[in-house]
Amino acid sequence: MSYSHRIADLQLAERLEAFGAVLIEGPKWCGKTTTAEQMSKSVIKMQDTEMQEEYAATAASKPSLLLMGETPRLIDEWQDAPVLWDAVRTMVDKRQVPGQFILTGSTVVDRSKIHHS
Repeated sequence: MSYSHRIADLQLAERLEAFGAVLIEGPKWCGKTTTAEQMSKSVIKMQDTEMQEEYAATAASKPSLLLMGETPRLIDEWQDAPVLWDAVRTMVDKRQVPGQFILTGSTVVDRSKIHHS
């Protein structure tokens, strides 16, 4: 299936050039992941049924391991492990370079589990 370019492609590219991480939110099936995959060099899909338990366990014990990989690294449905927000913020602050992460999510996040704004 071929990719239909979107206005959001340019916006995402511009934001990746300016910021260490970019968050894409919206309803399910609106193209968030498909758009993000066009720019990403590595991907973790938190809802992958084959890896879901392993990802959750890694996020709970050492979330920084999930951030390793080519950048920009797409973390799809990141809100399934809210601790990833803090891990991404920490890694962005540590590396000090733009275009590291793309986070996509379609459900409400439990903000009590996030420490950084």
